[in-house]
Amino acid sequence: MRRLIYFVLAFLVWVLVTWPFVDGRVDLQVVVAGLIASFLAAILFHEILPKEHHVFLSPVRVFWFLVYVPVFFYHMGRANLDVVYRALHPALPIRPGIVKIKTSLKTDSAITALANSITLTPGTLTVDLTDDGYLYVHWINVRAEDPEQATRLIAHQFEWFLHKIFE
Repeated sequence: MRRLIYFVLAFLVWVLVTWPFVDGRVDLQVVVAGLIASFLAAILFHEILPKEHHVFLSPVRVFWFLVYVPVFFYHMGRANLDVVYRALHPALPIRPGIVKIKTSLKTDSAITALANSITLTPGTLTVDLTDDGYLYVHWINVRAEDPEQATRLIAHQFEWFLHKIFE
């Protein structure tokens, strides 16, 4: 069942990335290549993909994912503007450092999504993850060294949505 789910998801991504619909026709070669690549990916890599495949089958989780995407892009845009401001400011107002944050997420998929969300947000980079739920994050402008405050400032806006999606 997991292989089938990953096959379908890989093929959907392939279609969205290549968009084989040109001038009202379907480019059959692109579709066949996508079917073959998706089949191989599902067969070869199903063991390293998340075991929580039920996430992809729940309409409620898909809804929260669709809500999360614009929220993530909003925070990413704000962080981009902040980094540009710091880069262009004559005094270069940065205070880089590594902070420790605590996540309340439990599943591997949720923690991975949180770490990726933090890393994709300019000005932060997830450096390490411990077994007890702590993430170490390199922050371009450390505003709080206390793990609770740092968690609130860095991860809080993502965790609520990721909890709804993955747990």
